[in-house]
Amino acid sequence: MNPPPASKPLGQRAVEVGMLFLRLGLTAFGGPAAHIAMLEDEVVRRRAWLTGEEFLDLLGATNLIPGPNSTEMAIHIGYRHAGRVGLVVGGVAFILPAMLLVMGIAWAYVRFGKLPQVEGLLYGLKPVIVAIVLQALWSLGRKAVKDRFCAVLGCAALLLTFAGVNELAVLFGVGTLAALGRGIRATPARGTGTTRQGLAPLVSAAAMTTGTSAVVAGTAAFGLWPLFLVFLKIGSVLFGSGYVLLAFLRADLVERRGWLTELQLMDAIAVGQFTPGPIFTAATFVGYLLGGTPGALVATVGIFLPAFFFVAISGPLVPRLRASPTAGAFLDGVNVASLALMAVVTWQLGRVAVVDVPTLALAAVGGVLLLRYRVNSAWLVLGGGMVGWVMGRG
Repeated sequence: MNPPPASKPLGQRAVEVGMLFLRLGLTAFGGPAAHIAMLEDEVVRRRAWLTGEEFLDLLGATNLIPGPNSTEMAIHIGYRHAGRVGLVVGGVAFILPAMLLVMGIAWAYVRFGKLPQVEGLLYGLKPVIVAIVLQALWSLGRKAVKDRFCAVLGCAALLLTFAGVNELAVLFGVGTLAALGRGIRATPARGTGTTRQGLAPLVSAAAMTTGTSAVVAGTAAFGLWPLFLVFLKIGSVLFGSGYVLLAFLRADLVERRGWLTELQLMDAIAVGQFTPGPIFTAATFVGYLLGGTPGALVATVGIFLPAFFFVAISGPLVPRLRASPTAGAFLDGVNVASLALMAVVTWQLGRVAVVDVPTLALAAVGGVLLLRYRVNSAWLVLGGGMVGWVMGRG
């Protein structure tokens, strides 16, 4: 599927993208799994900008390239709805609110030496987020699990992920099994030749950044340019969760360069976790600590810039992959594996979110409001946060 026809003027579609992702950037708490669930609610169920299958294909593609998955989904969706302008607007609008909020927190942290108390807010947010993600898993899973073969592959991906197998190995392994089991038996089509060419940029995405790593290595003195290169490298090679980001930041900024203390690094990751929008805005916090507002801007641009680059390359290839029998089967396997990864994250979140009767009640009420009354997930997030804040004050 190419960018949508001009049923609406391009400027109007770009404004729609900007308004949606500005709002999500302010309300999308809970990490990538929650962000993706909210995106599915907004662009598949409510606005019908994408079909469920198209959304799954984009989700599978984002799991095959480095960078923050939910931000890359925003960029993909912006491109699908408003072309190249939407690609930029979607990503920037999603990142900007979180970046500004994190800069404000960093300013207060530098001035007062501590983070704000948000335990009550998170107490109410987390169970609602679990309900939102479960709803998205149910909705997307019904489209991804097309037959028994996909169900078996999904179960295998789930077991492998729980066993601690690397997520990229799970994604590529299950995708390859799907292609071998189904795509090879398909009748050759005109798009079949796409498989090798279409997958190459996705498979080799991490390898494209080797030169950046070499440039950064050995740079010890602080400056805005070295800071930019550090975060450009991280954004170019990082697969995985915020905890993987923690490992990269610790190796580069604490151990190798000594720019941060362990405590400052943990506070940076905490800020990325409890603020809305991408967890990668922890880079904004680190940049502000090291170089004030210019440092915050440089670090933010550095860590997110590769996401725009990788999506711009891979986005146009996704419809071509779907058109090829073998590549389409590979994508089906990646889709069910992506949902398996998302399910494991949801299980882990649920164990720490639903800890007593009130949190169980919040999760249950959130699920009913989503499934029965189709309440907008952003309102549920805000409501859960308010309930938690009130209970915390009590």
